[in-house]
Amino acid sequence: MALGNKTGWERERRVHFDEIVLNYDKVRPEYPVALFEEIMKYSGPGEGTKALEIGAGTGKATIPFLNAGYSVTAVELGAKMADFMVERFHGNDRFKVITGTFEDALVEEDRYDLVYAASAFHWVDAETGCPKIYRILKSRGAIALFRYNLVPAVGEELYEEIQESYEKFYYSYYKSSQRLTKISKDQYWEPWKIHQGFGFESLEKYGFMDISKSLYDVTRTFDADEYIALLDTMSDHRSLPEYERAALYNGIKEAIQRHGGQHRAEYVFQLYMGRKP
Repeated sequence: MALGNKTGWERERRVHFDEIVLNYDKVRPEYPVALFEEIMKYSGPGEGTKALEIGAGTGKATIPFLNAGYSVTAVELGAKMADFMVERFHGNDRFKVITGTFEDALVEEDRYDLVYAASAFHWVDAETGCPKIYRILKSRGAIALFRYNLVPAVGEELYEEIQESYEKFYYSYYKSSQRLTKISKDQYWEPWKIHQGFGFESLEKYGFMDISKSLYDVTRTFDADEYIALLDTMSDHRSLPEYERAALYNGIKEAIQRHGGQHRAEYVFQLYMGRKP
């Protein structure tokens, strides 16, 4: 049965990550080192810098900041995710975690030098989240939002075969007229694309200044099982009924195996930063 306007990315679905802690930590892509270097350069020296991370997951984007000397308060909705981070960072007195939503978390105003979110801010209500970030940042404090975007390999044989499975078992369920399309680098910073990725159209709207926008190209090669494991961490894929999900994964796996057992995927990592006056 189709879901009409449902997408699988509705805010109530953000709890699903707590079901897949170990797989999420294993298969989700690492962020480029240069991305973290740019954030640290923008937000200031790490030693003694106070950061708050929204939707920290298993701490994949927490590690570089702790290693650089930042003190990190992680806000994570999933209790199992939070427990994983407590164990991962055991003994590090510069790390603490708040279990709950960012919207509801009790955090002190004018306290943080940096507030950041790695592929997580789209789960936050921006009309609540952006003003709250502004309030809890110190003057001259920075917001850094980053995420990765799959670049559709339109025209490539393997990609098109994979899309055939999506047409049969994914779009037949969600009944969406939208398909992934390849866009130019400039289009990543158009208001519609910023809204698609982060849930709002501009940081300027919320009073931030010194806006910085950067893109990073990353290529990753998966075998069939690795790629299916990655897809199974995605909210929209996990929201499919069991039959459609299994059929989709089987079709994708068979396509990859027909093409030598390797799938080369290109990503554009998007970094969007601003500063509180």
